[in-house]
Amino acid sequence: MSQKADIGLIGLAVMGENLVLNIESRGFTVAVFNRTVEKVDHFMGGRAKGKSIIGAHSIEELVSSLKTPRKIMLMVKAGKPVDEFIELLIPHLEKGDIIIDGGNSHYPDTIRRTKYLESKGLQYIGTGVSGGEEGALLGPSIMPGGSPGAWPHVKPILQSIAAKVEDGTPCCDWVGSDGAGHFVKMVHNGIEYGDMQLITEAYQIMKDLLGMNAVEIHEVFKEWNTGDLNSYLIEITRDILAFKDADGKPLVDKILDTAGQKGTGKWTSETSLDLGIPLTLISEAVYGRSLSAMKEQRVEASKVLRGPEPSFKGDKKAFLKDLEKALYASKIVSYAQGFTLLRAAAAEYKWNLNYGGIALLWRGGCIIRSIFLGKIKEAFDKNPNLSNLLLDPFFSDKIEQSQDGWRRVVSAAVMNGIWVPAFSTALSYFDGIRNSRLPANLLQAQRDYFGAHQYERVDKPRGEFFHTNWTGHGGETASSTYLA
Repeated sequence: MSQKADIGLIGLAVMGENLVLNIESRGFTVAVFNRTVEKVDHFMGGRAKGKSIIGAHSIEELVSSLKTPRKIMLMVKAGKPVDEFIELLIPHLEKGDIIIDGGNSHYPDTIRRTKYLESKGLQYIGTGVSGGEEGALLGPSIMPGGSPGAWPHVKPILQSIAAKVEDGTPCCDWVGSDGAGHFVKMVHNGIEYGDMQLITEAYQIMKDLLGMNAVEIHEVFKEWNTGDLNSYLIEITRDILAFKDADGKPLVDKILDTAGQKGTGKWTSETSLDLGIPLTLISEAVYGRSLSAMKEQRVEASKVLRGPEPSFKGDKKAFLKDLEKALYASKIVSYAQGFTLLRAAAAEYKWNLNYGGIALLWRGGCIIRSIFLGKIKEAFDKNPNLSNLLLDPFFSDKIEQSQDGWRRVVSAAVMNGIWVPAFSTALSYFDGIRNSRLPANLLQAQRDYFGAHQYERVDKPRGEFFHTNWTGHGGETASSTYLA
């Protein structure tokens, strides 16, 4: 074969096809393969026709069509299919060749695969790709991590196809070793869960408490998208609310209220528990989807369980301003929690994460892109050791400006029986993190009472533990102290 491809790609589903066309449009030649070979022929005879794309009908043919070091990107379902293709590829690869997993793989799998392939003299990259079908074609956010030596070989390709911010900087840069790229993508998806839940709660408040219809709510989101809340998710919400079904009525009103999920939000919540980071908002968003899926049970419960009938008698325009502030403040909390999780993971896995750089990766192409992220980058540029985003002057000032309205919205929702788990847990987290003394002193006393788990004292140095014989019958033996 005279022509050699710059990169190979396996998996011609929607994301794979569009990434191939994106790569080719930037001047690279791409070789493609799909387990169902008919898809290769269909693609070559259709969208790939006349382009610098080589169709392969076997793994051997794909590998032989590539320049060295070979670069092969997997766009297949996460889990077992990734491992299967890795095993199919290994016998045909040579030292220094690179496998790139562009799917939503769980980061522990990427840590394992990186170690495994490096032991065989190969290189591995696990990269998050965000932006959906449109992003894959026109420019996604790309978050690569894995074998550091692989980055110079793939950097020209990945940065050329990535979304660009205003000054032309690509939304793609090296994140860190082994599973760092997929971890950052997982947290991105968790924040996406939180953003979406907050937006839907704002919609529910307008619909059920203020009595607004889809067209009226559309106008609110249209206005919000011109201010501090400007973002992709606000933008598409605006458009969804204006979309009419064939009968001229809003399509959104006809969609069943059950949400799906693919697991990345759940992984984010599970990881937060493992690392001891209170990721309350994202976790509530995950549980919110789970509760929505219990449609039949909710319908049955609605016939038995009663709450207040929503009734609003105040100034609607003023309340909508409060709602805008509540959404913005809650969004700050979501990102604050997400970046705190990133910091904890960096310490746990010895990743040297650039938090401002991560915010930049998310400023274009991805689902959570917004003007908001520029302020996060500025915060970490000013203070790379910032422990919590809420402590940055810009964000603490924004919270201060939003706080009264935020509390009025949550109070009104609770008093009127409107379901707002994300809004309320965001406010609860804020009240917890700003409180220098929580009631955990009583909790620890309870633990010491029934389990001799010991406690520290405010009048003694940290790290010195005490046990009290609370009943006079328990003796002086204490349990060891440890964190689960």
